[in-house]
Amino acid sequence: MMKRLGLAVVLTSFSAPVFADGDVADGAAQFIRQCVACHVVRDDAGNILAGRVAKVGPNLYGIADRPVASDVRFRYGDSITLAGAAGVIWSQENFVTYVQDPTKWLRDALSDRRARSKMGYRVRSDQDAQDIFAYLASLAP
Repeated sequence: MMKRLGLAVVLTSFSAPVFADGDVADGAAQFIRQCVACHVVRDDAGNILAGRVAKVGPNLYGIADRPVASDVRFRYGDSITLAGAAGVIWSQENFVTYVQDPTKWLRDALSDRRARSKMGYRVRSDQDAQDIFAYLASLAP
């Protein structure tokens, strides 16, 4: 009985809508300006919701509150894979901090000064990062 209850809680938490602070419309514009060179948002049916067929970075569909490094079709770097294995999720706070300085975020999250990110790009504005997360969250099922 306890296992079924635990599974129900887990399944419910994944199906609950994610509400994010930020301007969705501006996030869409910022995604086009800052993210499409490396990322795509492709739903489970294969429909491209945002971006092009970029393959440098992982698909960002359903990223809000998803475990870090969980796109099984993407080959992540060692450090971010460790963060995902440790149970870190893409909360709005984690996402916003990560996209502004990926390597620093990983070093802090893993308490490892040698951790490195494969993502070299940085979103310069905190507000842009908030808006991008809100936009990505709005595309989730």
